[in-house]
Amino acid sequence: MGRGSGANSIVAYLLRITDVDPIELDLYFERFINLYRTNPPDFDIDFSWKDRGEITQYIFDRFQHVSLLGTYVTFKSRGVIRELGKVFGLPKAEIDVLCGGHYKPTELDEVSLLVLKYGNLIKDMPNYLSIHAGGILISERPLHYFSATHLPPKGFPTTQFDMVIAEDVGLYKFDILGQRGLAKIKEAIQILALNQPEEYSSIDIHDIKKFKEDPHINNMIKSAQCMGCFYVESPAMRMLLKKLEVDTYLGLVAASSIIRPGVAQSGMMREYIQRHRNPGRAEEKGHPVMLDIMPETYGVMVYQEDVIKVAHYFAGLTLGEADVLRRGMSGKYRSREEFQKVKDKFVENCRKKGYKDSLIDEIWHQVASFAGYAFAKGHSASYAVESYQSLFLRAYYPLEYLVAVLNNGGGFYRSEFYVHEARMLGATIHAPCINNSMAVNCIYGKEIYLGFMYLKELEGRVMDRILKERQAHGTFTSLEDFLDRVLISIEQLSILIRINAFRFTGINKHELLWEAHLFLSKGNAIDHPKLFPPAHQDFEIPRLHTTDLEMAFTELELLGFCLCSPFCLLKEPLKNTHGSRDLPRYLNRHIDLYGYLVTVKNTKTHKGKRMNFATLVDQHGEVFDTVLFPPVAARYFFRGRGIYRFYGKVVSEFGFLSIEVIKLQKQDYIQDPRYADMKTANKKRPFAKTKVKRDVRDEEVT
Repeated sequence: MGRGSGANSIVAYLLRITDVDPIELDLYFERFINLYRTNPPDFDIDFSWKDRGEITQYIFDRFQHVSLLGTYVTFKSRGVIRELGKVFGLPKAEIDVLCGGHYKPTELDEVSLLVLKYGNLIKDMPNYLSIHAGGILISERPLHYFSATHLPPKGFPTTQFDMVIAEDVGLYKFDILGQRGLAKIKEAIQILALNQPEEYSSIDIHDIKKFKEDPHINNMIKSAQCMGCFYVESPAMRMLLKKLEVDTYLGLVAASSIIRPGVAQSGMMREYIQRHRNPGRAEEKGHPVMLDIMPETYGVMVYQEDVIKVAHYFAGLTLGEADVLRRGMSGKYRSREEFQKVKDKFVENCRKKGYKDSLIDEIWHQVASFAGYAFAKGHSASYAVESYQSLFLRAYYPLEYLVAVLNNGGGFYRSEFYVHEARMLGATIHAPCINNSMAVNCIYGKEIYLGFMYLKELEGRVMDRILKERQAHGTFTSLEDFLDRVLISIEQLSILIRINAFRFTGINKHELLWEAHLFLSKGNAIDHPKLFPPAHQDFEIPRLHTTDLEMAFTELELLGFCLCSPFCLLKEPLKNTHGSRDLPRYLNRHIDLYGYLVTVKNTKTHKGKRMNFATLVDQHGEVFDTVLFPPVAARYFFRGRGIYRFYGKVVSEFGFLSIEVIKLQKQDYIQDPRYADMKTANKKRPFAKTKVKRDVRDEEVT
């Protein structure tokens, strides 16, 4: 996927480098190339993170004069103090004090003062040479004409200069970037081909025009049902989509840029929402010139191009000067002097036009506070296209898509919440199984089997042996059959048994653990093919039992989450059934409800006081949001994952419901039954014995 300012090119669209139509969006081509731009434009091209290495290798094989682009890592204030502190032999405790800045200069010794003195002198000087995140140079002439190269661990030659020097020389930089969002889309289609082959043939993932007009997809955006979808699933984005009531492609393009920190810092995110929802406010509050320049965004700067437009039309700068301003605010200026000259001219021209200093300062503040973080409109449009592609899969093939999300590292949230979402959408979730699971998650109809990858202590080589043996000789019929065919240690086998991966045998996992220890008691497994089937010796072991709660705590230990509802693990029963569905009924009233913590955002007010935004899942499986303002955040803290009880007021901001928390309390889980006084073997069921055949494969044969 091509993105960035390159999406402003109609040629890029016709070549299918991007799926963004620059004519439809009236993209500002001068953001990509203009007569005043002295440096060559670059093109950001995203590939699946799984394919990026292969693409890089192809470029080096295909072209003769290629290298990765270097970058200079400079000394920062804390880093330089740590480095110099080590050089001067300071103890770690003293270095930590200097880095924290909690000291009085009069109380420092001579060595500490020298560290601070030399630290200020070499701050921002080059520390070491690193590799640009995605930059690749392709040259007509050998790159050694311009620079020596070195060979870092990646194994590709790398220049000893950075992107600024490459631009000065006239070399073209191509950004080859890896992205998980594209991998999720690609893998979802591959999974669909296996799980629903009749549907697979009718899908064209590049039919963006059809997706934009699909009411089902647009309603999902409007209601913020976007779990797992690229760039639109975070709590902040869900909140913004609901406030803006976004149900169009153009609305999503704008939202993709409005969510960036710069727009929020300038205070224009809230102003944009108000102008969007209140017709007439734009004319009342906006400057006529700004409204004329940016009518579709209500006179609010949303994109990087808006900086160029404001500088050109409002302040009377040339397009070249406007682009210098835009680049300077993005931190890409060549010299501060050049940037300062343009800034001075901006103010001077505005005064000549008769604008008041208060208006000039306001516009400059808006430009300066957001330009460094804003997206180019083409970049936002590229992201919106990918969002629509993922939303299409999420709308019509949700289970296949969520499996792909899980297989590519999840997204904004932890994996357990994508598992929860799949369950809410009708899937049956199974723990890893010896006969059905793969290394990654897999789906059969609506049955999802978690992959062996979630078993953190399971070795990769053991996983490979199991899958290769199963593929070569079929499924396993029993624990004995498994041990006859797969080389495995008792420690690794115990992990599989404890997660109940042998449940197809119908034997309790505690009994299987006894069997495993009897079979592998000598610990010297044979790692070669066996000429004859091994003989087995019979043993008797007691009949054992497992409870659902024991299984849940074992899943928490091995998978990191349980497959039942976490509310089933509470020590005290729930006092009410309130949930997200009750918030409209309690608007402007107080509510008491429980929630399982999904994510917390810690932030600070303009006065530096701490506050929190938290997203949770209620007992019915639905999501709700809370906010802890500084007085409450100072008294109550989130203490890790778990279930919390909240008491607060339900409020609405532009139609987005949340709870202003007054107090909260973390709820206790029951004691882990695996380690409680009541042992598993002492249940009410009668004591029984089970015959077990002990493997005598390791007995000496004479």
